[in-house]
Amino acid sequence: MSQKIDGNLQATAHLRSIAPGNKPSVSTDAPARPVEAADSLKLTGEATSLQALQRELSTAPAIDAGRVQAVRESLQNGTYKINPDAIASRMLELDQQLQK
Repeated sequence: MSQKIDGNLQATAHLRSIAPGNKPSVSTDAPARPVEAADSLKLTGEATSLQALQRELSTAPAIDAGRVQAVRESLQNGTYKINPDAIASRMLELDQQLQK
């Protein structure tokens, strides 16, 4: 089943409200049948890989403590090198990506 979504959605089903305490009646004329599963879902290899990556990233720490310590030490020692050309280049790349 497919439907076109164009932003002009119109309700096709009408809902009726049920007052508290008034439950809709259930017909007991026919015996209850189990619901059969008609839909199935199969993940592609890419989706499975993305799920595994998401699980891995959710358990990884947000900050690399080793990298932070290395930068901290190089700042304290005065050995941290700043490359303004690399910084400017990356900023321009990011700007171009955001404009797409």
